[in-house]
Amino acid sequence: MELVLECISKKVGAQTWLHGMDMALHSNAVTVLLGATQAGKTSLMRIMAGLDVPTGGKVRVDGRDVTGMPVRERNVAMVYQQFINYPSLTVADNIASPLKLRGEKNIAARVRELAERLHIDMFLDRLPAELSGGQQQRVALARALAKGAPLMLLDEPLVNLDYKLREELREELSQLFAAGQSTVVYATTEPGEALLLGGYTAVLDEGRLLQYGPTAEVFHEPCSLRVARAFSDPPINLVPAVATPQGLRLQGGVELVPCPPLAVPAASELTVGVRASALRVHERPGDVAVRGEVELAEISGSDTFVHAATPLGEVVAQVTGVHYFELGATVTLYFSPAQVYVFGGDGGLLLAPQRPGGC
Repeated sequence: MELVLECISKKVGAQTWLHGMDMALHSNAVTVLLGATQAGKTSLMRIMAGLDVPTGGKVRVDGRDVTGMPVRERNVAMVYQQFINYPSLTVADNIASPLKLRGEKNIAARVRELAERLHIDMFLDRLPAELSGGQQQRVALARALAKGAPLMLLDEPLVNLDYKLREELREELSQLFAAGQSTVVYATTEPGEALLLGGYTAVLDEGRLLQYGPTAEVFHEPCSLRVARAFSDPPINLVPAVATPQGLRLQGGVELVPCPPLAVPAASELTVGVRASALRVHERPGDVAVRGEVELAEISGSDTFVHAATPLGEVVAQVTGVHYFELGATVTLYFSPAQVYVFGGDGGLLLAPQRPGGC
């Protein structure tokens, strides 16, 4: 199914919730809507589904103008943040409901197949209220998959689950979507989910579409500071800098020679971005060293996050492995000049980190 948005906008009273945006979703692939709360993700998704009518613009499905066509006349499956199931029906009947509406055969076998894929086959005879939150969301996902709709919309479906359940379902969803035949739109505030799901990512901020493209491309080459901020967790380290004849002088006096050289006038005011994962505690040839004082160190999974006060300002480093740092201790952080982003005075991207094989 080909879904195309043409200059879609949405106003509610005097407020503009969505500014005119164009987007052509890739068929039978996952598109992630990434952005903070109130970025416009849910508003855009409701227009895609036919739950809301845009103030301006058109929605086309396979070339047909469906703007204003209500959701009941469209073949759309939706999964919300809340665990929405039929409370008086068993898990089996919940999953079977769209199959029965279509009059399909071999419903029991299809229900069991979906339940097994989502690891809820042992709960088929139970009511939703007898399940945990994560299990109820799996039921909702199974029912959406059973519908077999060409368009599946998921509005932050994991946000109300605990950390462990979110991690489990994220991995399962990426496999389920890869095996399906639907065009999937998945809204999230978490960059990690976008990276895990792959496909394509649309970065939204304050009702504006900032960038849309293959997820890896948007992550590695954010077109602006706003995109880099939205697509970084932990937040990207941003440092004021000024262009010099030799390269860059960062806040605190750190000199940097970017690769390749920047074609900007000397004394231009710029911003240098260094992702937390690019900062290390072990030196490599050609690294820039920055000394600082440990303000906070926390272990999360297999990584250690070190917050330090440095001449560059407060920075956070995502160090692979489990490390222990005393508060107030001196730490030296290292990064390669080839791993920095440089943004111009208007916030536009001037330089992205070199890929393997660069200088």
